[in-house]
Amino acid sequence: MSDSHNSDFFGRRELLKLGAAGLGLGAASGLSPTPAAADLDHQQQRPDLGPAPVKPFAADPIDIVRVGFVGVGGMGGAHVRNFLGLEGIEIVALCDIDSARNEEVSSWVTDDGRAPPAMYGRHETDFVRMCETEDLDLVFTATPWEWHVPVCVSAMENGKHAATEVPATYTMDDCWRLVEYAEKYRKHCVMMENCNYDRPEMMVFHMARLGLLGDILHAECGYLHDLREIKFSEVGEGLWRRAHSMVRDGNLYPTHGLGPVANVMDINRGDQFEYLVSMSSPSQGLQEWAMANYPENHLKRRERYVLGDVNTTMIKTVRGRTIYLSHDTNLPRPYSRIHMVQGTKGLFQGYPHRVHIEGLSPGHEWQDWMDLRDKYDHPLWKDLEEQSEGAGHGGMDFIEDYRLVKCLREGKPTDMNVYDAAAMSVITPLSEWSVANRSRPIDVPDFTRGRWAQWPKLEILRA
Repeated sequence: MSDSHNSDFFGRRELLKLGAAGLGLGAASGLSPTPAAADLDHQQQRPDLGPAPVKPFAADPIDIVRVGFVGVGGMGGAHVRNFLGLEGIEIVALCDIDSARNEEVSSWVTDDGRAPPAMYGRHETDFVRMCETEDLDLVFTATPWEWHVPVCVSAMENGKHAATEVPATYTMDDCWRLVEYAEKYRKHCVMMENCNYDRPEMMVFHMARLGLLGDILHAECGYLHDLREIKFSEVGEGLWRRAHSMVRDGNLYPTHGLGPVANVMDINRGDQFEYLVSMSSPSQGLQEWAMANYPENHLKRRERYVLGDVNTTMIKTVRGRTIYLSHDTNLPRPYSRIHMVQGTKGLFQGYPHRVHIEGLSPGHEWQDWMDLRDKYDHPLWKDLEEQSEGAGHGGMDFIEDYRLVKCLREGKPTDMNVYDAAAMSVITPLSEWSVANRSRPIDVPDFTRGRWAQWPKLEILRA
């Protein structure tokens, strides 16, 4: 990584760490909400990268995919488990600053009859040494958000493909940086959006491809998940995620809901996000939770948050279609991703999952999605249902890992590429800007530089 990239990033990292320490820091503390405060010209500028590739990128086939993992906590460890169940994989290296966790995950590898992986984790940037030293094909990161881009950049500039947990990035500059490095070094940079592979979402994708919903006109999606206890935890995400709520107001986690919808609407492959508007409710949920759960004079009761408890973002596509996107993580509620896809012949609505197809469903009535699953289940789920049983999030984590490895081994374009990672991740800084500017509309950059109109639609994926 360049010195300038290191200095910019690590400064931000240290500030976020201070916020997570419970110092009660607000927007005036130096933990500045960079995307929201940035001027419009900066949000709209793009580097001079020249034209994007004529065809979606495909690397040479890899017989045995040699993998290094950066961050092997909850999600990272789950991916290691999945990779141990895949053919054509060698787990070469693990990198985590928690040495005990590194050793634990390493034992999974050796217990499976494999050679012990090399161990990294002397300090927070030891992944750079791993990328420089190890003979790897793929570097997989499941770290706190602020480390995603540095790890991916280090991987690509050292000749490795990169895969990252979500979101890939949360600043405009870093979205373009991922695109720049992927094109410069001709490497995959894949955002691992597991919800793209959930069974109901894949069934909707299949039904849309078959034309059952007609022309898709509108979608509703989001991430609605009570994370208050997790954000205040002394382990895992609680050590860093809450700090973002102190300084940022917008949709901080758009991809779970947006990913499956983008696939159905052929974003970057026939359509394109054009512009968005965003607004947020007041911020009360985290403050009230802290007041109810910590004793008087506790540091966490002094923290102040700016993240609106409910963010609503509306996206317009070039083809005129509309998307409602919600982020709701600070209030009591059951889990939901909404997932509604509406076309001229019918619609699917998630949570609960139900469908109405003109001429197929009873008039003006919903059908349970299970009534149609046997007939319209996605072929990938039919093929991998048994193999994915017991894997994380109902099996969809295994299926996403399976598809990544399959594409690498067969030398095919990945299901999600760097342009998808950038287009969905950039919703975060743009929503922050819109919220900070009275919900003014703001254009979404075209990371494909016009290629979206030429690139082929995503196929019906197969095992």
